Amino acid sequence: MSQTPRSGPTRSTIFGRGSYAEALRIGEILRKETVGGALLVIAAVVALVWANSPASDSYFALRDFKIGYGPWHLELSLGAWAADGLLAIFFFLVGLELKREFVAGDLRQLNKSVVPVAAAFGGVLAPAAIYALINLASPDTLRGWAIPTATDIAFAVAVLAIIGSHLPSALRIFLLTLAVVDDLIAITIIAFFYTSDLQTMPLLLALIPLAIYAFLAHKYRYFFGRHTAAAWLILLPLGVMTWALVHASGIHATVAGVLLGFAIPVIRSQAAGGPEAGPGLAEIFEHRFRPISAGIAVPVFAFFSAGVAVGGWEGLGSALADPVALGIIVALVLGKPIGIMGTTWLLTKTSRARLDESFTWVDVFGVAVLAGIGFTVSLLVAELSFGQGSLHDDHAKVGILTASLLAALLATAVLRTRNRQYRAAEEAEKLDADQDGIPDVYQERP
Repeated sequence: MSQTPRSGPTRSTIFGRGSYAEALRIGEILRKETVGGALLVIAAVVALVWANSPASDSYFALRDFKIGYGPWHLELSLGAWAADGLLAIFFFLVGLELKREFVAGDLRQLNKSVVPVAAAFGGVLAPAAIYALINLASPDTLRGWAIPTATDIAFAVAVLAIIGSHLPSALRIFLLTLAVVDDLIAITIIAFFYTSDLQTMPLLLALIPLAIYAFLAHKYRYFFGRHTAAAWLILLPLGVMTWALVHASGIHATVAGVLLGFAIPVIRSQAAGGPEAGPGLAEIFEHRFRPISAGIAVPVFAFFSAGVAVGGWEGLGSALADPVALGIIVALVLGKPIGIMGTTWLLTKTSRARLDESFTWVDVFGVAVLAGIGFTVSLLVAELSFGQGSLHDDHAKVGILTASLLAALLATAVLRTRNRQYRAAEEAEKLDADQDGIPDVYQERP
């Protein structure tokens, strides 16, 4: 008598579709980051042109103009205010987004979160190792090992928009999550490796307004959700106080932004159904702050940080010959895709997971190359490594800009070849929708 063969254990898939609600939310974030990325590029180009024009002295005078109040080290140049103050808004959103993903998003499921998180770590370790190897003989330049570790979310998403990519939402979510996680890793590196002259008292005092801020945000989440003006009047001063004390402690003030983001509650009501209960205070704040971050904070920082006097072709050649610039270029253009692809491939070989059938490894490679666009956080780490305006800092900026341009061009070459196929599939999905407006591919099937 014949027996029906037993099927083996079901293999989980990498980059499978998430929920439709999550796809819509991520799509909205990507649209806002696309606008921010375009503004970022424009600001960087204006800074480069101005810094290399006959009026370059006025650019550097503007960047170095000091304003502020002396105590708590708050008499800063405009460039420092952009790096320490405005970027805290950007990292506040990083903290919000990461908490939202892991508490109430699709990534609360371990099988969906392990790949982008592991890939992010791989995309940090490989570039750092490559930069360190190239600069191993120079202790002065070795300090910049963390420069090529982070992916610029806005810049990378802007490139996707410019090339008209129709990548599936799962891969775009992968890129977004990857960039958010490695930004968090980068800010952790900044906190531990780029903190000098740590002042214990201001750091301990910062815990007081942070604790009050977290308590009020959780205790009165519904009140602040309904009355956002109250949040500005109550929570914002506590957040500014926390930021100022962290800055005074010697830890880079952007760390305060992440902590404040983590302190905001995500889920509206545990009793009403947990993660499915509806939008939390984090989403409300994200809606309010993302336009400020994408439209003002990041572009202004890019304007004050990207301006470097190259000095013509001779100066450009000299900058690219510096091990700092060379290490950054190789680390971002080669190290990022090696780390991300290698980690993802290793996960498929050491577990029962497999790549979703609707994707190919070429798609993953294209996204991994795109992750080599390092800009905002890379510029910040370069300034912390070598000091704003130093020769190595200028060369690092040249390396960051060159590597980001190369990564964008290579990713365009790879992903454009996939556009036509995914465009056709996307149009089919739009037609394949029930009366509820949700494509069938996002609904459970028996």
